[in-house]
Amino acid sequence: MDHSIIDTRTLGGSVNRYGPTSARAPAATPARLDTVTVDIHAHIAVPEAHAYVAPHLDVGQIAMVKYSSDETRMVNQRQDQDRASTMVDMDDRLKVLDKLGIDIQVVAPPPFQCYYTVDAEHGVKANRMVNDGIAAFVARRPDRFAGLGTLAMQDPASAPAELERCVRVLGLKGVELLTNVNGRELSSPEYEPVFAKAEELGALLMIHPNGFTGGERFTRFYFSNVIGNPLETTVALHYLIFDGVLERHPKLKLLAVHGGGFLPAYSGRIDHAWGARKDSNGGLPKPPTEYLRRVYFDSVVFTPHQLEYLVNTYGADHIVMGTDYPYDMADYDPVQHVLSVESFDDETRAKVAGGTAAALLGL
Repeated sequence: MDHSIIDTRTLGGSVNRYGPTSARAPAATPARLDTVTVDIHAHIAVPEAHAYVAPHLDVGQIAMVKYSSDETRMVNQRQDQDRASTMVDMDDRLKVLDKLGIDIQVVAPPPFQCYYTVDAEHGVKANRMVNDGIAAFVARRPDRFAGLGTLAMQDPASAPAELERCVRVLGLKGVELLTNVNGRELSSPEYEPVFAKAEELGALLMIHPNGFTGGERFTRFYFSNVIGNPLETTVALHYLIFDGVLERHPKLKLLAVHGGGFLPAYSGRIDHAWGARKDSNGGLPKPPTEYLRRVYFDSVVFTPHQLEYLVNTYGADHIVMGTDYPYDMADYDPVQHVLSVESFDDETRAKVAGGTAAALLGL
């Protein structure tokens, strides 16, 4: 039984819904495109790594948990139960991809399996186990899946070598980085070798949030995710730009999920500050949006007008289709989302739905 997509509007008393988004009118049937389609943002779990690290992991240190209400924790616990099999069952996932018209899916660990809050000794081992697990999953159906690994960023010295192992030995396309490392910005000097290695390898770095570090005001209404996650990405991008990471690494392949957070929709403010104030200039030789335009953004923004804005502003060669599958904050009809933008021509649709991701990852 295919239980990966359940529209629980028909199920009384449910606390999570996995199906059509309420942000746009759903299609009667999943849409189809004749071109290759790529979902660049999805997650699988590696249970072996979780079993190993569980005795050493205090989830209360993770922002997404720390700044959540009891109600939200209950809903998330239910979601973990709902999605347990979808996180590991390839046959079930293939049925979903076929149903949604997705040819290739790029799978990464769930943010909780990046394990930054674990001490370095166990974090390094757990992250290697995650990478091995993702590589094994992908190797079973390389025609349908590609993978992104993870790095123990709390131990910066180990990260470049593990990134190289991910790409050269395991065949992964890059890694997922959380938006901060236990409160340290990704642009901090100790992480510079990671960006240098990623640029050298041509590896993709997917920047993904896991709750907002200053989320005291985000505990209710799941604001830890609804506001906190895109805000985390927004802050991370600001620092990566203003601290000069993108200036120093012009060939870096950087993907900011959830449409890049809030920054892409309000980018003029960073250029204004750069030009108006010495303390906001950062010594950057070019306006900040010059660097922002190098970043890739996924389509997980739910509404046609927002996707249209991203493509019109940053170009179809920097916008890639994503789902965030299999969570309840995912887009369960991404191809329809691309087709729902009436102004897109066939070339634009083909790029956003898969062409840009295929070129980016060498698929």
